[in-house]
Amino acid sequence: MNPIIKNILAVIAGLLVGSIVNMALITISGKVIPPPTDADITTMEGLKASMHLFEPKHFLFPFLAHALGTLVGAFIAAKLAANNHIKIGLLIGVFFLVGGIANIVMLPSPPWFTVVDLVFAYLPMAYLGATLSRK
Repeated sequence: MNPIIKNILAVIAGLLVGSIVNMALITISGKVIPPPTDADITTMEGLKASMHLFEPKHFLFPFLAHALGTLVGAFIAAKLAANNHIKIGLLIGVFFLVGGIANIVMLPSPPWFTVVDLVFAYLPMAYLGATLSRK
């Protein structure tokens, strides 16, 4: 198979699998750590309005979803890539970072979470995933 086509398919697979991991963790988060009593998390508007009720524990699963989704996506993409494995893994991290920035713009979060999420969940996890795929 043409290496360019193989790399494009690897990126698509990494984005797909990483997104599935991300959404799975977000979906189960409310069952593991219930949202605040008066929080409406069913709509974006309700989530924005109740964000002040969230405690640090409520941000654990969103961080894990972002970090593990990126890690798994980068691992898969780098594993399937024909060449440039680390670069392909980091590309997954960039895609997820852009998504994380968009999420923060749409749904403002506490500054501490914004920093932790953007600094530690995307590019470092993408690099780790790509590196682990080469072992």
